[in-house]
Amino acid sequence: MERTLYEWFAASVERYGDRLALEVGEERLTYRQLAALADRVAAAILACHGDVPRRVGLLAERGVLAYAGYLGVQRLGATVVPLGPGFPAARNAAVAAAGELDLVLTEDATIWTGPVPATVLTRKSAGPRPVLPPCPAKPDSTAYILFTSGSTGVPKGVPIRHRNVSAYLSHIVPRYELGPGCRMSQFFELTFDLSVFDMFGAWGSGAALVVPTRGELHAPVRFAVERKLTHWFSVPSLVSYAQRLRSLAPDSLPALRWSLFCGEPLTLQQAEAWRAAAPGSEIENLYGPTELTISCSQYRLPRDPTDWPRPANGTVPIGTPYPGMEFGVRDGELCVRGSQRFPGYLDPADNVGRFTADVTGREGKGEPTLDEHWYRTGDRVMWADGQLVHLGRLDHQVKVHGYRVEPGEIEAVLREQRGVVEALVVALDSGQAGCELEAVCAGSVPDPEGLLDALRMRLPAYMVPRGVTVYEELPLNANGKVDRKKVTAEIASAHA
Repeated sequence: MERTLYEWFAASVERYGDRLALEVGEERLTYRQLAALADRVAAAILACHGDVPRRVGLLAERGVLAYAGYLGVQRLGATVVPLGPGFPAARNAAVAAAGELDLVLTEDATIWTGPVPATVLTRKSAGPRPVLPPCPAKPDSTAYILFTSGSTGVPKGVPIRHRNVSAYLSHIVPRYELGPGCRMSQFFELTFDLSVFDMFGAWGSGAALVVPTRGELHAPVRFAVERKLTHWFSVPSLVSYAQRLRSLAPDSLPALRWSLFCGEPLTLQQAEAWRAAAPGSEIENLYGPTELTISCSQYRLPRDPTDWPRPANGTVPIGTPYPGMEFGVRDGELCVRGSQRFPGYLDPADNVGRFTADVTGREGKGEPTLDEHWYRTGDRVMWADGQLVHLGRLDHQVKVHGYRVEPGEIEAVLREQRGVVEALVVALDSGQAGCELEAVCAGSVPDPEGLLDALRMRLPAYMVPRGVTVYEELPLNANGKVDRKKVTAEIASAHA
């Protein structure tokens, strides 16, 4: 049965009203308490806007008010658009403009300088619970919009419908045995779509969402132990981080029942270290771009590491598609369609070249958002022993700490800086730490470090390269194009 996000939550409120729904630091809210707070946020939105808004930005740190704000927007049947508290103000303002937001929810009005009005989130609870209009959202309504890196320098809006998320939850809730008594991690910012798994995997089943404080984020293994997590979900790089802290000792996570990884390739070395630390946990590698609603394929590692597959690239397979999803491989590129596929980008111009009617190579006619069309992921894959193995990107898009990054967006900002004639951003493999970005510029650049300062004013921290190298001119290949491979090799050699 298709349900909206709020209907998933409301069903748990009705069945498990007195059970724990949210834990952040020392704060704990039951389902009934969280629903009441969400209603008050919804009432504040109505008071500010005068009517049910269409789209609402959410600019708040991961705390009780942020989650109540997310649910309050859903209660009204509006679309939530998460903004990044740590992002530059200019980027949040650009997202607000591109998303045509009606207003922004924030805990601190002084951090919002964008083009739409702001409503301050508050915990005021005086007076009776507000009476709200019926929720008008339907399965085809847009639940949330996330903005990903765009190659033109403008973020791309990815709208996800309630029916997309409902299909997703209908699969993952029973698969991971979610329900009362489960304690689920929340390591992701709300601007990262994997956070939706945590929130509504918990709230759609009666489980508890357990959110680390900023301090606890610095010691994730200790957080998992002290908070008695049963379900862990993170990007694989958090495994490497725990290894660098020397906190991932054998049997250090005995209470975990499920360990899920997504967002970037999971290496066999990372999986082996995790298996030793959490011997009682099932380990699954998930895959899925934002456009396919969080994740759309799965591979569960056998309990015995001697039975694990060993692909040549040293990564865990991404496995097989979820129910309701179809995979096709066209010229090595993974193409996907099905119940979780988004309806198309917010800006229709971004749809060009991203859909195909036939995975055999024959381009079909018709609108690119028809349900039978395949979404071209841009990911290179191969089948091996009945499982898909991820081989990398067809384009230059990379994953940095789990975030999808288009180097072209960074290059576009670099080219706007004084003295820069050409710009290139390359990704260097830093081992288990993942990719690191390096900027390369050509022209007369008097202050290379100043370029990085300019990027910090425009881009999230994960998109700012660690360094910049200035060429007099960039080398060209035989076709007269910038020789990206040669530049990457030179930069890698210089930083070896």
